[in-house]
Amino acid sequence: MNKKLTKSSGIALLAGLMLVSAGCGSSNNNAGNAASPSASNAANNTAENTGNDTSPISFSFFGADASPNWNNMQDDVGKVITEKTGVSLEAEFDVGSGGGQDKIALMSASGQYPEIIYAKGEIGKLVDAGALLDLTDLIDKYAPNIKKVMANNMNRMKYSKDNQAIYSIPTNVGVDQTPFDVTSGFEVQHRVLKELGYPKIRTVADFEKVLKDYVALHPETDGQPTIPLSLNADSWKIMITVTNQAAATTGAAGDGEYYIDPKTYEAVLHYERPEEKEYFRWLNHMYNTGLLDKDSFVQKEDQYKSKISSGRVLALTSDEWEYADAENALKAAGKDEYTYAHFPVTMSEQYKDNSLQQVGVDGYGISITTACKDPVRAIKFIDWMSSEEGQVLMNWGVEGKTYNMENGKRVMPADVLDRKVNDNANFAKETGIGLYSIFGAHYGDGVKDSTDNYYTTNFPEQIIASYSDAEKESLAAYNAKTWKDLFPQADEFPVKEWGAIYNMPVPTDGDYQVIYQKTQDIVRKKIPEAILAKPEEFDKVFDSFLDELKKAGSEKMEAEYTKLVKARVSLFTGKDIQ
Repeated sequence: MNKKLTKSSGIALLAGLMLVSAGCGSSNNNAGNAASPSASNAANNTAENTGNDTSPISFSFFGADASPNWNNMQDDVGKVITEKTGVSLEAEFDVGSGGGQDKIALMSASGQYPEIIYAKGEIGKLVDAGALLDLTDLIDKYAPNIKKVMANNMNRMKYSKDNQAIYSIPTNVGVDQTPFDVTSGFEVQHRVLKELGYPKIRTVADFEKVLKDYVALHPETDGQPTIPLSLNADSWKIMITVTNQAAATTGAAGDGEYYIDPKTYEAVLHYERPEEKEYFRWLNHMYNTGLLDKDSFVQKEDQYKSKISSGRVLALTSDEWEYADAENALKAAGKDEYTYAHFPVTMSEQYKDNSLQQVGVDGYGISITTACKDPVRAIKFIDWMSSEEGQVLMNWGVEGKTYNMENGKRVMPADVLDRKVNDNANFAKETGIGLYSIFGAHYGDGVKDSTDNYYTTNFPEQIIASYSDAEKESLAAYNAKTWKDLFPQADEFPVKEWGAIYNMPVPTDGDYQVIYQKTQDIVRKKIPEAILAKPEEFDKVFDSFLDELKKAGSEKMEAEYTKLVKARVSLFTGKDIQ
C-alpha cells in the first residue's frame, strides 16, 4: 500500500463536516490531493515583488497553540511589525490544550484553510490534503534571513527522506540554542524546602520523604487540605506529568511514546522497558500511602491548575510551561514561596536526568497554504520576522519602553523585568513580548547578534535577575546560580541524530494509525488502573497492560516506526543506514 505520512497520530476525518469558521480562505486545489503545489507556481501568480513592499495587507492565520494574551497586534511589538512589513494578521488560535487537532481535521475535510498556519503535530493532515505550499523556491528567492538562520540545517526543514519538500519553517526551536536554565524535572515548593532545611532531592525516595515529612507538619494549607503531589492526566497531558516521567527517571531520552536504541535505532514503546515498571510501581505506592492526589486521574486541567494556584500542592512532576498559568497566579498574588524549584529526580542515582540533551534544529513550524493570496508577501513577512531586527523586537520589545541601551548593551529595567515575571499576562498583552516567536526562524539562547548583544533575554545575568527572592534563596542553599546547575549538563549526552522525534512523519493510513490509536487507548486506561490498584494487584494489572499492547499489534507498529527512524537519521546525517 502507498502510505501517506503525517507528523501526528491523527484522527479520522468524516465526510460532510461543517466548514471551518470565518477567516479561512478557500484552498486552490482539491482537498485530498496529496501532491502539494510548487511554491514557484504560486509565486508566479502574485506580483513579482522583490522590493520591500510595506503596503497594507492582511493574512488569515491559525495557530494550533492557545495564545490567551493575543491582542490583535495592537500591542507595542505588533504595531511595529505592521509598520515595518505592512502585515496584519486575522488570527485565530486553538483553545485549551487541543493542539489544533479538531480544527485542522475540519480544515482538511472541508478544503478551507487560513493563509498562514502554525499546525504543530497536525501538519501531516494538511500535507496529505495538498493544502501546503512547498516553500523551497520561495525561500531561495525571497528569504535571505531564513537562509542565514537555517544555513546549517536546511536538510532538517525537509519533510521526509522520500518527500524533501519544505512545508514548514521550524519556529518553536532556537538555532544554536545554549540552554542556560532548566524548567522541567520534579518540582517542590520553596516554602517546603526552606522549612525542611533544603534537603537533598536526587531520587524518588528523597522526593517522597520531603513530601511525607512536610505534610505531617502541615496537613492543611490556608485552611484547605495540603496535597503532597498532583498530576494532570486530562487528555494528552497524561504524557507530560505521568508517562514521560517513567522514561525520564530511568535514563531514557525524551522521545515521546517510544524508546530508540541509540546504536541500532530500533524503536519500542518505552513502557516495555522493565525499569519503567518500577516508576509506575512507585506512583502506585504514592497513591496507596496518601501522598498522590486521589483526584489525579479524574480531575480536569482547570481543576488541577486551580489547586496549584491555591498554593496547597507541594510538588509536581512536569514542565513549567504545563503549569505556568497557575504559577503565574501565585506570583501575581505575592506568594513566591509557593512557587516551584526544579530537581533532576530519577529512580536511583545510577540514572541521569536528560533534560539538557540536545536534539538539534528540529521542531514545529510556520507554513503557507494554497489559500494564500500573496505567497511572496507572506514569505517576506516570515523572513522579516527572521531578521536580526525582527528577532530583537519580538524578544526584547521596543527600545525605550521595555529595554534601554547602556554602554552598548541591551538592558531590561528592573521594573519591566518584574512585570514580565510577575504580571506576565498583562505585560504580554501590552508589550507583545513572547507572542510572536512562532512567526519566524530564530536563534536560540546564548547567540549574540551583530551588536554583541544576546538575541534573547534568556542569558545568565537576565535569568538570575528574573528570579524571585524565594528562588534565589533556594538556589543559594543548593550552591547553584540557576536550576541548570543542578542537572546533568548537555555535554554529558550526544546530540540526538533523529532530532525531535515527535516531529517525524508517520503513516496516516493503513495499520499504523489503527494500532497506534489502540495502544494509546490502552495506555490511558491501564496506566491509571495500575497506579490506582492495590499494591498486591499492581504486577497483575501492569503485566496485563503489556500483554494488551502486544495483542493490539505494537510489535508491527514498532517495526514500521523503526524504519522511519532510520530513514530520518539518514536524511539528517547522510549516513547509509540499513
